[in-house]
Amino acid sequence: MTRPLVLFTDQTDLDPAPGRALLEAAGCDTVLASLPSRVGEAQELPAGAEAAVALVVGYARIDEALLERLPNVACIATMSAGFDMIDRAAAEARGIWIVNLTDAATEEVAAHALTLALASERELRGSLAVTAAGGWTEEVTAVPRRLSTLTLGLFGFGRIAQRLAQIASPVFGRVIAHDPFVTTAAHGVELVDRETLIAESDVLSLHLPLTPETAGTIDAAAISSMRSGATLINVSRGELVDPMALRDALDSGALRGAGLDVLLGEPPVQDDPYRTDPRVLVTPHVAFLSAGSLEHYTLDPARNVLEWLRAGRLERAVVRGAERAPVLPE
Repeated sequence: MTRPLVLFTDQTDLDPAPGRALLEAAGCDTVLASLPSRVGEAQELPAGAEAAVALVVGYARIDEALLERLPNVACIATMSAGFDMIDRAAAEARGIWIVNLTDAATEEVAAHALTLALASERELRGSLAVTAAGGWTEEVTAVPRRLSTLTLGLFGFGRIAQRLAQIASPVFGRVIAHDPFVTTAAHGVELVDRETLIAESDVLSLHLPLTPETAGTIDAAAISSMRSGATLINVSRGELVDPMALRDALDSGALRGAGLDVLLGEPPVQDDPYRTDPRVLVTPHVAFLSAGSLEHYTLDPARNVLEWLRAGRLERAVVRGAERAPVLPE
């Protein structure tokens, strides 16, 4: 019996070795490619990769042109909750299953969003700079706001935002959320419309998937509708925010600051002004990171592929494909 080939499309900050070892022990062959994430860069496949029946994807761009070169692929497993790197229409047209990670780092990302919000509101970066420069209390100029007087707004109310609401509710005076796909409130959160969310949030935290509809959601118009002196938190996708609109709002004082774990174009260039802007806290896309989450990120995509290989279908798929005969025995 021919061993099915699983193509790991790219080497990310996550080690592919555990997932590859799991698949190979189960009867598969694996190969690691270095496919690009940016449009326009050449997509060079390793020799023999055209035989792959499944993909494990990090950040690589999976477009129609690539899928045409991989005619046997029937399952794509991502190493993230997002799957915007995949041409969904092209995959659906080919009956390809797409399965993402939905709960690998819910706790971690929620905690990181709260950390950025608290650090921003407590002016942590400025205080650390005073200490590092040899100063003390009298050199501190910024006066933080009392958190219990502030409204935390959650743009999107899925797993991560709901977990954030749980841990942030005791800190903030009010928590509101907007999500067009959620109609039932939870954890003491008040569901509001989009306009109310943007207008009444002192701290606005983004928890949206990246889609053609959500790209650029936080643009100049949205920022102009935010409360004067609000703080923006983004642990979702950099493409949700217009970076020039954000910079203009910081420069004008319309926003007091931002906490960003994601940027438009990663990694940013060495001299990206966000790296050193005292009004912005930037972390290097690590909201997901913990000892516990790493096991899920490195092994769950391979486990999802194994489920498809053994059943010909997936119980939990973000895009359902065509059912097929199992490739591996149970």
